[in-house]
Amino acid sequence: MGMEDHKLKVFCTVAETKSFSKTSEIIHLTQPAVSLQIQALEELYETKLFDRSSGTINFTPSGELLYKYAKDILALYAVAEKEIGKITGLIRGSIKIGAGTTIGNYILPSVVVDFKKTHPKIKIHVLIGNTKRIMELLNAGVVDLGIVGEVTSKNKLTVEPMILDELYCIVPAIHPWAKKKIVSILEITKEPFVFREEGSGTRQIIEDYLSKHGVNISDLHIALILGSTGSIKEAVEKGMGVSLVSKWAVKKEVKYGSLKLIVPKEGKILREFSIVMLKNTVMSHAVDEFISYLKAYPYDNLLDFKP
Repeated sequence: MGMEDHKLKVFCTVAETKSFSKTSEIIHLTQPAVSLQIQALEELYETKLFDRSSGTINFTPSGELLYKYAKDILALYAVAEKEIGKITGLIRGSIKIGAGTTIGNYILPSVVVDFKKTHPKIKIHVLIGNTKRIMELLNAGVVDLGIVGEVTSKNKLTVEPMILDELYCIVPAIHPWAKKKIVSILEITKEPFVFREEGSGTRQIIEDYLSKHGVNISDLHIALILGSTGSIKEAVEKGMGVSLVSKWAVKKEVKYGSLKLIVPKEGKILREFSIVMLKNTVMSHAVDEFISYLKAYPYDNLLDFKP
């Protein structure tokens, strides 16, 4: 991509997020840099592209027109890159993946390492965040694909199932329940509970499961709310409470015996991790390859234990 396309990318992101601050986060530029890119385009076309008089960011007629073409121009670049890649037979380029915290920290690293062995020329960037954040990045076109748990609204998206997840109750090895195989949700509500933040896919699954069994969030004794599964595991190991986490997240701890897994008596807590893309985007050759790889990968080999 050349300089002009980078400006167009910035312009499209501002148009879609209606925010300079969000754009600067997404494109990893400072806010003044974002403003400068827009200014440069305005100077090029000698017209204002956004009207900011009302406190919100809206298109001027020129802005609206440019946006329509900018989307097509960026899509054509993607097609050109893909076609050239087919002729040269060399799959290069870069893939930006947005991954939910469970996937991004506990499954994707092994998969990416294996993929790189056969595709050394492809650069891979993984951005990790909770589901809400990843969907924002995807909608703004910052990542080529997202890998997350449940997706609430599927319009504008292509969603392809990738791998099944199961959540277990985790307790430290010294906990009175450590010898149990099964524990009721109602018993869990009596223990201090370590929870993920709002916007987390894991949290959403737990909330849905609890309410299905007549348990409200307010029935839990929430001891801590933490922003990652890693910090939750540490808190549980230190005896701060119990939690419900993905089986993929506790591979090491279960192997070394510092955490014990218990199945909820009321039934398995299952969810699907899916590959999520924006509809009608042209994927580069590299992204296509990676998606096929994700679908065919033998994930069960990553677990040392049979839950």
